[in-house]
Amino acid sequence: MTEEVPELRASDTDRERVAEVLREAVAEGRLDMEEFEERLDATYKARTYGELAPITRDLPVAGVTPPSPVSMVKQPEGSGDWAGRIVGGEGSSQAGVAIMSGFERKGRWTVPKRFTAVAFMGGGTIDLREADFADREVVINCVAIMGGIEVIVPPGVEVDVRGIGIMGGFDHLSEYVPGDPGAPRVIVTGFAFWGGVSAERKLTRAERQRIKEQRRQEKLERKAGRQGEQGELEELEGRSSASSAHRDALDQARSIHRDAMEQHRELMRQHREEREDRRRARQDERDERRRRWDRE
Repeated sequence: MTEEVPELRASDTDRERVAEVLREAVAEGRLDMEEFEERLDATYKARTYGELAPITRDLPVAGVTPPSPVSMVKQPEGSGDWAGRIVGGEGSSQAGVAIMSGFERKGRWTVPKRFTAVAFMGGGTIDLREADFADREVVINCVAIMGGIEVIVPPGVEVDVRGIGIMGGFDHLSEYVPGDPGAPRVIVTGFAFWGGVSAERKLTRAERQRIKEQRRQEKLERKAGRQGEQGELEELEGRSSASSAHRDALDQARSIHRDAMEQHRELMRQHREEREDRRRARQDERDERRRRWDRE
């Protein structure tokens, strides 16, 4: 279809769709950083569909095989994509367990009607931002004992937190937000003992990247408008987008490392406090026996 409209002008949204395919390709190892930067530069300089189509012709779309290039043909917008994400079935994973370790469920997976998460002196992350759902209402039962579990949901999903914290924390969302029409409902229940369970809404990495790049582009456009040099704007956009993708990748790696180290330090602190409590209890018991002997 793209051959029929090769000279049709491409929009910012069209260029962003191609850029997202390139990011997925470099994350999967299909492109090295040099190829990625070259193609990303060509993407933001492209003016028509005919210039965009060859950039992803040899790449799969979102990991699907057999490969096919990104379609540049406008499709009618539906009322939302939630209906396509409620797929039925049993779910691709039923539970996550972390015993002095960690577990993670993220990316494209299917949440069952009931998912059980257990963290004992460990940590777990349940990320629903790119997940499919077995039913319109799913229950995530969390048990955190001297550990932590984080539930991440995308905007538009209704969340009902019902858990209990005992000498620990079961964080409820700060305010109730109704879900989008057709969106699933997520119930987070269970208990936390000397541990913590949190539920939080976050944008996907791709959406955050899109917003950042959009803001950068707007800033560049304002600067170019003041200077009156459109050619310079296009060059700056290409360089800014390529370097931004690299910086964001480094920032994400640093953030993951910081979170892991913080979780490890917290677990070690809790472990030390527990040992100190046991030591004091044994000392108190010895002191009590010594007092009884002295009285006798």
